[in-house]
Amino acid sequence: MRLFIREHRPLIFMQIAQLFLVLMIYWLDGYRHFLTGLYSVFIGLVALTGYLVYRYQAERRLYRTLSEPMAELDDSIQGLGQGPLPEAVDALLQSQYGHYQERIKLTEKARKDHLAFMNQWVHQMKTPLSVIRLTMEQEDDPRSASVLEEADRMEKGLETVLYAARLETFDRDFRVESVSLKTICENAIRDNKRLFIGSKVYPELQVDPALLVESDTKWLGFLIGQIVTNAVKYSAESHEKVTFFSFLRGSEAVLEIRDRGIGIPPEDIKRVFQPFFTGDNGRKFRESTGMGLYFAREIAERLGHRIELESEPGTGTRVRIVFISYLTTV
Repeated sequence: MRLFIREHRPLIFMQIAQLFLVLMIYWLDGYRHFLTGLYSVFIGLVALTGYLVYRYQAERRLYRTLSEPMAELDDSIQGLGQGPLPEAVDALLQSQYGHYQERIKLTEKARKDHLAFMNQWVHQMKTPLSVIRLTMEQEDDPRSASVLEEADRMEKGLETVLYAARLETFDRDFRVESVSLKTICENAIRDNKRLFIGSKVYPELQVDPALLVESDTKWLGFLIGQIVTNAVKYSAESHEKVTFFSFLRGSEAVLEIRDRGIGIPPEDIKRVFQPFFTGDNGRKFRESTGMGLYFAREIAERLGHRIELESEPGTGTRVRIVFISYLTTV
């Protein structure tokens, strides 16, 4: 309504001015029936009001669409009323909607093609890595151990690329079930065995074997793996432990992964979950990508979990995964 009044404000002022101008001309010409003149002005204002009411009723949907934000894109093609202006705007919106839908289809096709290519490429790269691993495992010398360590790093990088690509289709690639936290942590330790050994960091498992949480085994394992990789990387050469500890807190179950490494500066803590943010530690460790904790938080939120982080420089970092649904077995 306000937009309609603003649009027709010049017409209203001009019409009123025109009525009084005509009345003044008659007055200067000697016409002295003042009440009759005012009555003619009143008749003119009534006619103007009727015209404005008609225009507003005919174009009400147009002005409502222009004044209020649309809840959905499809609302723009629902028709805007009768009249030259609503029909013209409606035709324009229909044309824009068609172009937009075509652009969405092209973008979606490009995204799917890219996802298919990434999946195929990752699986193709895993084959030569497996051959390298099998070949080096048959050797027993420091160079073979070094090659195996690099192969592990490459495999983890490929796995990260694969999961990052699948994150876009997360809703079609997960299954909620009862998951043993201890088993998941044991798998994470086993998968990062060479990383622990090469970094001279030792795992400590204090997870209740009876504690089960509702989650997806594959995605939760990847989430924990990202946290473990960070914990070991920033504790390298410390000869300290990375502790896996579970406990109950009210109605929630919590898995805490604690390292005793260099910690995170206070000014960086609020930004560590941002993609590609490496902070002060990223200048000391060139391998930092700034994506590990970002992936961890994204996956946790999609699984219905929560990530908490506490850290002190020189003391270490505590990362907690909070589960709102859990059960314990006897």
